[in-house]
Amino acid sequence: MLGWLHMGGYGFYVWSSYGMLALAIVVELFALHQRRRTAQRHADELRAEQSLRASEQPLRAPEQRLLRAHLRGNTE
Repeated sequence: MLGWLHMGGYGFYVWSSYGMLALAIVVELFALHQRRRTAQRHADELRAEQSLRASEQPLRAPEQRLLRAHLRGNTE
């Protein structure tokens, strides 16, 4: 077993390479999680901004006619 871990004298280099790879994967997963959270927050802010803008925009003429007809009880 120790011979396998020692890997013919190259064990330190092999196992440190595996360790660095594992560390790089963990760091990348953490960074990916952070980027995803940031993107999700940005998308939520944009949706809220679009919703706010949509509620502030005046109705166009066709929409006004439909709303008036609906309020009067007429259906077109």
